Amino acid sequence: MRATRMRSLKRWSYFTLGIGCALVLVISGLGQEDEPPPADQPQEKPQQQREGPPPAAAVEFSPERNDMVTRTIEHPRDGRRAVKDKAVIAAMRQVPRHAFVPKNMRRRAYVDSPLPIGQGQTISQPYIVALMTELLELKPDSKVLEIGTGSGYQAAVLAHLTPHVYSIEIIKPLAERAKETLLEQGYKEVHTRHADGYFGWKEEAPFDAIIVTCAAGHLPPPLWDQLKPEGRIVIPIGGPYEVQRLVVVTKTTEGKRQSKTVISVRFVPMTGESRRSDKNDDKRP
Repeated sequence: MRATRMRSLKRWSYFTLGIGCALVLVISGLGQEDEPPPADQPQEKPQQQREGPPPAAAVEFSPERNDMVTRTIEHPRDGRRAVKDKAVIAAMRQVPRHAFVPKNMRRRAYVDSPLPIGQGQTISQPYIVALMTELLELKPDSKVLEIGTGSGYQAAVLAHLTPHVYSIEIIKPLAERAKETLLEQGYKEVHTRHADGYFGWKEEAPFDAIIVTCAAGHLPPPLWDQLKPEGRIVIPIGGPYEVQRLVVVTKTTEGKRQSKTVISVRFVPMTGESRRSDKNDDKRP
């Protein structure tokens, strides 16, 4: 939520055009009969695709959105690592970021930078959203928890990768506004809650992946406890209003912790219980 980077008719599918989010129906096998699979091979279950945002929101600013994704995420020219996950790139092209920022900021929605969303918070730089999403390594059936709903933009991106998205926001006005925006944009599968994200969402645990979009001095123990074996947490670690480390923390099958620092970032701090317990240095990943 808050970061800036330091410098046939039987077989059909939808895909997004290079500009805009127009949908094209691809038809194959016209006039042919499908052969049944061999008896010893189970028939694959087709992967369901979400409907996505309403056409009006999807089309508006689509040239700017696609240009931003191409220049700053898919093919960055400033030495940053490119985001290569095609599903993540497709999600970034589809989610109307302008719908998740204040109206007076919409003309700047496709600049690759964070923007204020009120309550002293920001919507993250698009590149950071894409990078953190890629680092989660989500699968279509993954269950993911987001700490820091903010505007709801990150949750919307996640919803294009899995229908099992849970998001917590500690600031009530933001939580209410994000819930409303997500519903307006068609993201009904996203579950939101107003609560302290430090404690996670115990009733819905365990999770395959957890993304924390605010900086903490340490990895909150409840989040670690709610992570499945072989799951991963993407979290910025560091003090408030200083350079932090974007860290991927993986839980092995034996329950051990493995950590890897990806890049340096700046996020607004996690509040609530996290601020009260940040002095416990032995919890740092």
